Amino acid sequence: MSFIIRNGRLIAEKYFNQGSIDELGKRASVTKSYTPALVGIALDKGYLSSVDQKMLDFFPDVAGQITDPKKKRITLRDMLQMRAGYPWEETDPALWEALWTGKYLSNIVNIPLTADPGTAFQYSNLTAHWLGIIAARATGRDLKTFGEEYLFSPLAVKVGDGWNRDLDGYYIGGGDILFTARDMAKFGLLYLNGGEYKGKRIIPADWVRDSLKTYTVNEFVIKKVGRFTDIGYGYMWWSAKAGDHRVNFAWGHGGQLIVLEDKLDMVVVTTADPFYGKETHFNSWKYEKAILEMVSNFI
Repeated sequence: MSFIIRNGRLIAEKYFNQGSIDELGKRASVTKSYTPALVGIALDKGYLSSVDQKMLDFFPDVAGQITDPKKKRITLRDMLQMRAGYPWEETDPALWEALWTGKYLSNIVNIPLTADPGTAFQYSNLTAHWLGIIAARATGRDLKTFGEEYLFSPLAVKVGDGWNRDLDGYYIGGGDILFTARDMAKFGLLYLNGGEYKGKRIIPADWVRDSLKTYTVNEFVIKKVGRFTDIGYGYMWWSAKAGDHRVNFAWGHGGQLIVLEDKLDMVVVTTADPFYGKETHFNSWKYEKAILEMVSNFI
């Protein structure tokens, strides 16, 4: 499915392969861009005090088991920028298996850091999930409940049934949220418009600005795809250049995209098969790459 909004108006929408306006699907790591939105709202509402708060302040149940002093230095800012020091799970079979266990709090202790906090970009699904747990613990509500009050309902969107929880009951902060393509576009418009939707302030403007900054460039394994170059990262939003255009985008496995081009006042959304499951996960790239090429060429 592809969907384009320009100057606040729907200008193109097309569904394929039994897709439809009402189709709800897992949007994979697009979820990672929703999680920091909820963190920013939690900061604005006073549930969190600063992005410089320490990660372990929110995990007293495992903090006493930490022996690596570097883990005690990890901040929310490091986590938001994927610079906490935890490795990308796809780089190691044991880490990949750990990602599918459903028990994640012990991994804060058990998985060793492969970089000093704040020094290197490493795409970590678990880091995103732990950030979601922090938001839940700080607010005293699960991500879905908190999101419905302060983000989803103000956007007039509804999360589909099937957003997975871990075995401790926390919604997965790094993946699996379910939205229609039109609902994804509303989230894109919210960020394109600096945190406002239909004249209502939902996310602080400075949080949107900080989220869409680029803190890392060309440190991910994929440095170019299609006409997307200089691939970078903000607060769990990607960035890239496409010719003379700079874009930010939420990016989910299989080809789920919410792409923002500020100067063109444009949002591009794509959805695709998320190839959910550890057996099919690695079969997706040729399809995902084709979608990224299509979008970058269009821009």
